[in-house]
Amino acid sequence: MGLLYDQARNDAEGLDHHRAAFARLGRALVEEGVSWHEPEITDPPRARTFSGGFPYGYLTQLRRILVLVNLGEPVTSALEVSGRQFDRDCEKIQDETSRLASHLLCHSDSSGYYVPVEFEDPLFLPDEAAVEGAGIVGSSQRLLAELSDLAPSIGINLDDESVPSGSGEARDLAVDGPFATERFTWYQLYRACLASIKGGHAIVFH
Repeated sequence: MGLLYDQARNDAEGLDHHRAAFARLGRALVEEGVSWHEPEITDPPRARTFSGGFPYGYLTQLRRILVLVNLGEPVTSALEVSGRQFDRDCEKIQDETSRLASHLLCHSDSSGYYVPVEFEDPLFLPDEAAVEGAGIVGSSQRLLAELSDLAPSIGINLDDESVPSGSGEARDLAVDGPFATERFTWYQLYRACLASIKGGHAIVFH
């Protein structure tokens, strides 16, 4: 979040690229009845910002958890299943993704956006809009809701306001336990959602 501010300080060429990409995204969203634009930051962001990342495989493991929860099946970590079972679970991810309803599932691994606007299903923008991530845009609010739904299944306890119990940043860096990879990915996306919603910025995969 606050990507334009960071680019303005460190990468003029990148700033031009992302500014143009955000403009295309904003125009395409208007065509879908969604009013949003990336805040143009010239001063240090006042709202919470966040930058993080994870390997693509980590995202697949978290998506697998969501699918198992949605299907009402026993939830196990990727470390606890055989390669054959993991492949079968990945087929379930593809089946659930084809329903075009999940903001966590329906998104590119490596590019694209979530925007801080509430809309029920992911948006699939036309090719001519030239929006990164194959034109698939998710809602930061709906992604946060999906993360909250799957959290207890990987040992993350939330309070009544969907805030993880416990304190300190160490919890999202923990590497112990069978769900360590899934929890790490969860916290990265969770913090990105909070920053996006609070600051009005898009979550950018790049």
